[in-house]
Amino acid sequence: MMEIITQKDSKIITSPPKKSLSPWAMARRKFLKNKLAMTSLVFLLIVAILSVLAPYITTADVTRINIGEMGLKPSGDHWLGTDKSGRDVFTRLLYGGRISLLVGISCTVFVILLGTIVGSIAGYFGGTVDNILMRFTDFVLNFPFLVFVIVINAILFGIVSGVWVLIGVISLLSWGGIARIVRSKILSEKENEYIIAAISIGCSPAKVIVKHLLPNVLSTIIVQATITFATMIVIESALSFLGFGVPQEIPSWGNMLNSAREPDVLQFKLWIWVPPALIITLTILSINFIGEGIKDALNPKSRR
Repeated sequence: MMEIITQKDSKIITSPPKKSLSPWAMARRKFLKNKLAMTSLVFLLIVAILSVLAPYITTADVTRINIGEMGLKPSGDHWLGTDKSGRDVFTRLLYGGRISLLVGISCTVFVILLGTIVGSIAGYFGGTVDNILMRFTDFVLNFPFLVFVIVINAILFGIVSGVWVLIGVISLLSWGGIARIVRSKILSEKENEYIIAAISIGCSPAKVIVKHLLPNVLSTIIVQATITFATMIVIESALSFLGFGVPQEIPSWGNMLNSAREPDVLQFKLWIWVPPALIITLTILSINFIGEGIKDALNPKSRR
């Protein structure tokens, strides 16, 4: 190991050289110093933990209709009051977080996987393969998203009911944008000399894509994943608010907002719709702040 030798007051002082940090270690250090991103991450983790532990936090029945407690204001028995069916709003808020976050995370995973696979293959091979995959991607992107989600979900609902139908429909219609972004990054990255060298020594296309190309576009994929996560939660909330998302018997933040369409609830019973609206807003903001923090941390030119 090399040593730096300095002389001070006729004494020789030796000190080991400073170790250089890897790009990922530098990014992690920058992200940890981002107070807004870290605060958002802590808030998102608290929401997720409370949602997962909902059965241990509250014992109220999330689906039982209680006619004698319809529309009660917040009190000691019901911290956030009850809705128009007599169900505890706080309990539905916790259980609704499980469904909304499940839809957001699952859709994000499927969208990123599909978009990355299609974009990587199209960008690497180019030519005819690229034209076919990109025309198919354009075909998917040209769908009127909201209309097709509602129609397909309605068709499949009688065959395979439940949340996973919604997750599958949203995922199949949302990967096009990610595919285009990944393709553009792969096209620029594959012109580098190390990719040409890997191909020249006989590396298979799959090995070149997985071991050489994708690690170098991973930062872009991570940032896009955070944006997609927030978008998926918004989509689920919007569809459930309109009555075409998660089945009404299953609590979700969007389903809780469904009651806000009634003028009486919207004007005089704020405790029914303000908590889900507030938690959706704060969750989306937190995810966006985390995404911005990751983006700044992975950008070597950023000094924020």
